[in-house]
Amino acid sequence: MTPAISPGRAAETERVASISNCTKRYPGVLALDDVTFEVAAGEVRALLGKNGAGKSTLIRLLTGAELPDSGTVEIAGQALGQTGSARAQAAFASGVRVVYQELSLVPGMSLAENLFLGHWPRQGGVIQSARMEAEAAEAMARLGLDLSPRRLVASLSPAERQLLEIARVLIGKPRLVILDEPTSSLAAAEAERVMAAVTRIAAEGIAVIYVSHRMNEIRRVAHSATVMRDGRVIDTVDVKGADTRLIVRLMLGSESGPAAQLENRVADTTLLEVRDLALAPKLSSVSFRLRQGEVLGIAGLLGSGRTELLQAIMGVRAADRGEIHVDGKPVTGACYRHMVERGFGYTPESRKEEGIVPLLGVDENTLVTDLAAVSRRGVLSASLMAAATRRIVEHLHVKTSRTDTPIGTLSGGNQQKVVIGRWVHARSRVLLLDEPTRGVDVEAKSQIYAIIRQLAAEGRGIVFVSSEIEELPLVCDRVLVLREGRFAGEFTAPDIDQDAVMAACIAGH
Repeated sequence: MTPAISPGRAAETERVASISNCTKRYPGVLALDDVTFEVAAGEVRALLGKNGAGKSTLIRLLTGAELPDSGTVEIAGQALGQTGSARAQAAFASGVRVVYQELSLVPGMSLAENLFLGHWPRQGGVIQSARMEAEAAEAMARLGLDLSPRRLVASLSPAERQLLEIARVLIGKPRLVILDEPTSSLAAAEAERVMAAVTRIAAEGIAVIYVSHRMNEIRRVAHSATVMRDGRVIDTVDVKGADTRLIVRLMLGSESGPAAQLENRVADTTLLEVRDLALAPKLSSVSFRLRQGEVLGIAGLLGSGRTELLQAIMGVRAADRGEIHVDGKPVTGACYRHMVERGFGYTPESRKEEGIVPLLGVDENTLVTDLAAVSRRGVLSASLMAAATRRIVEHLHVKTSRTDTPIGTLSGGNQQKVVIGRWVHARSRVLLLDEPTRGVDVEAKSQIYAIIRQLAAEGRGIVFVSSEIEELPLVCDRVLVLREGRFAGEFTAPDIDQDAVMAACIAGH
């Protein structure tokens, strides 16, 4: 199927980039199967599909990083005919720019230096700092970013760093900007700034390909959406008129059932109680209870203190005041090791930076929380390690061919299952999950929801922090809204309304 230009756009609109009947194979994998795709000047095209659908390969064809086995790629009407690095250079010269999910900024350098990283303007061998700063300020102003070019990147907020990455690709008159999950690490309020920047870029006549799993954002910013599945383009739809269930069905190939069956198995037993917890400047007075079998959601804007709350409970940060009770008994002098010994597990917000060791195997990443359980007389046992890892892999449905496969080669969803699984291996009774579905596709999210519900049904208490309000009703028995240092709203299933939760989050902002 040949995707059409998004509804409402003139037929004569300039076609910036096109892929015609392209097929790409890797050993044992058909990554793209006779794909045809195009995007027009000034159009924002969402690119949707679960992991492995072919999105990354399509992007690599447009950037010239890959050569199709068959078919043609055109940028601004010119076919990319070169091979190797020359092909990527030709795509760049034709105006193709990409901002990947993993940011590439240098924290210790200034904004201007980062924007011109690797191609600083020179005259007579001397860097023209004044020119560089002036052009940097102009690029940032195009996105509504009012910052000093001399400021260090280390001082920027996550949203400002993402905007700086986008500003960098605006230098040099781009025709096509590709944004890969630009808001995956941002909460709703911060994501607004990025979406506003995308609208500004498109208004200048630049074509934008927007890769994201957040349907609410896609409806806000995109004119149309191309859905991929199993290496094929399934359809291109008008996102404003398409039902979410239709889009999910196109992505998955079938109707998507409930993400999790919310059976009320919450017991009266209190596993964790927090009383008047304070941690300046984020938390002023936080109190709540977590019961056995309960999934408790924590909602709030970026900077509301959600991560700090989990870290204070886990002993990663020392609270200024307050009490933590486990099984009805106060915890004194809590530290991370002591909380682990009490049956607590914590998955950090940044999976890639803090949650996994990419070059180590699934087994080592899984078993690190209790190596004694897979040791004989103080020596690690290969057979015990393999058996213990297989139990977790089967229990949480981790897709991996071998237990010693480097975890960095797994998809984001399967990596996250391992991060959760290490605490199942440790027999943890309370799990503190910080953004456990960040950066994973729709199918993996549904699987993680089901895993969380399963673990709760087994008698664990789970605190689920998420910046994606729409997923809270799918997995939580109860949701607390954290605002201005304290809880400012409570919702209980089945009456967890995402609009009401969002309103509670932004009240006063």
